[in-house]
Amino acid sequence: MDRDRDDAGRARNARPRDASGRPLPRGATGVDRVPEDLVLPAAEAVAEAQRLLDAGNPFGAHEVLEGSWKAAPEAERGLWRALAQVAVGLTHAQRGNARGAVALLDRGADGLRRWVGTPPAGVDAAGVADHADALARRIRGGAVAADEDLRPPLSRS
Repeated sequence: MDRDRDDAGRARNARPRDASGRPLPRGATGVDRVPEDLVLPAAEAVAEAQRLLDAGNPFGAHEVLEGSWKAAPEAERGLWRALAQVAVGLTHAQRGNARGAVALLDRGADGLRRWVGTPPAGVDAAGVADHADALARRIRGGAVAADEDLRPPLSRS
């Protein structure tokens, strides 16, 4: 079967996905997907990522944050990348992949702790890092992420 391609010939996966981002069979009904080329201003990206987290869709939040990471000025990329990594860690936790969850939560928390400066859009870098660290510790100890673990507040507002 031919791979899905965009107009520029880049590989894309147009298959529908479930709420945790897993591909579903072609023709199945999945959740609404975040457009792959979505780039939002910082405050809108944080609000949309938070909306998706609150709806139980950390995979969608990751896609929003990844778009911001790729489009951000060089000085902000580390922050957006770390936020996207935390969202991927939450996705792995939602899927029951403890090893992947711990690895990405740790990586994201480390990136957030290395951030220097005032985060854009009121992002609470320290608070998100603390949440990621605590969840990673609990998962290492054998806990399964609860729904509320997948909905950390991204900003102080």
